[in-house]
Amino acid sequence: MLAPWRGPLFVIGMWRSGTSLLYALLNKHPQIGLMYEGDLFLLRSLFWIPRTASSWLVRWELWNGAPKRHGLDTSRISSTVSRLQPAIKESYQAYARQKEALVWGDKSVNCYDCLTRLARSFPDARFIIIWRDPAAICRSVIRAAEEPCWFDRRGMTSLALLGYKVLKTECDRLVSRGTRVHQMHYEALVKDPPGAMADVCTFLGLPFVPSVGSLEGADRSAIYEEKHHWLVKSERIVSSPDSSQILPAYLKRKIERYVSLWRAESGDMWPFLSSPQNSDSGKPSLRERLVDRAAYHWLRGFDFIVALVYCFAPFWLLRGIQAARARTNLHSPRGVFPRLVQCIVAWYLGKRRPW
Repeated sequence: MLAPWRGPLFVIGMWRSGTSLLYALLNKHPQIGLMYEGDLFLLRSLFWIPRTASSWLVRWELWNGAPKRHGLDTSRISSTVSRLQPAIKESYQAYARQKEALVWGDKSVNCYDCLTRLARSFPDARFIIIWRDPAAICRSVIRAAEEPCWFDRRGMTSLALLGYKVLKTECDRLVSRGTRVHQMHYEALVKDPPGAMADVCTFLGLPFVPSVGSLEGADRSAIYEEKHHWLVKSERIVSSPDSSQILPAYLKRKIERYVSLWRAESGDMWPFLSSPQNSDSGKPSLRERLVDRAAYHWLRGFDFIVALVYCFAPFWLLRGIQAARARTNLHSPRGVFPRLVQCIVAWYLGKRRPW
């Protein structure tokens, strides 16, 4: 008789697509204990060189504070763990055990472009991918960027828009290789939380617990304290306020062009839209697509370089960056880049709008 499935479970979506809401609801289930953007997989280069657990745990803490945010008892992690997969499994399972849960895993918006790598590393993994109207995602990114946070940097809406298609490509690859994938929509989750969560429980092979359909009593202690998380920190499940006027006209037209292209490529099946768009918006030109793709790879490459810094820079520098981040009240290492490095890349980051 096969042992019951206990994970890992990865909850993935593009930024501002409802992943935090879904995480909070899932973790109300007594058998589920997911980390919130643990994102240890993004530090995979950290394990190119064998290290003791004490070394990679410190760098992980400096990277995004995941061990401390989750109250992780690191003494439960073997000091001999020096490879990526065992490190993720032991640390994520240790957190699940603290909650007396069986299913372990992670909720991430930063692993959207490496799903196939995750699936190769964890063949038994299941994935929940949540979609949202791309225009609504970009509006939410712009609203979040009104306060100092990771979204307050140039190019974030373009990164989100192009990343949306990357996530779709990765999702299709998972499905084609037979990986267990459940896809859902933010709009459906907000409209009928109990119904959407019942479908999720069926996918996971877990009994439906009515409490997972409500935010009341949800543990959100691991979620960053930025203001753009105010909806998930509340007790009611509501959709983001409508603010269609917040999109600049040129960005609105760009989104419409890409949506037209993607729907033509998918036979009008994807992406799901919360409201119909202008039918004669056209499609992006080859030049626009090449320029946007180059910008996307530059931005993602920059994020990869930041991760490398946290993997290999001396501890004194990382602690200085952490202190600077604390002074500027930034909770993510990929926010407006910490002051110690900001002087080098001020021409790129700085206090700018994301469009």
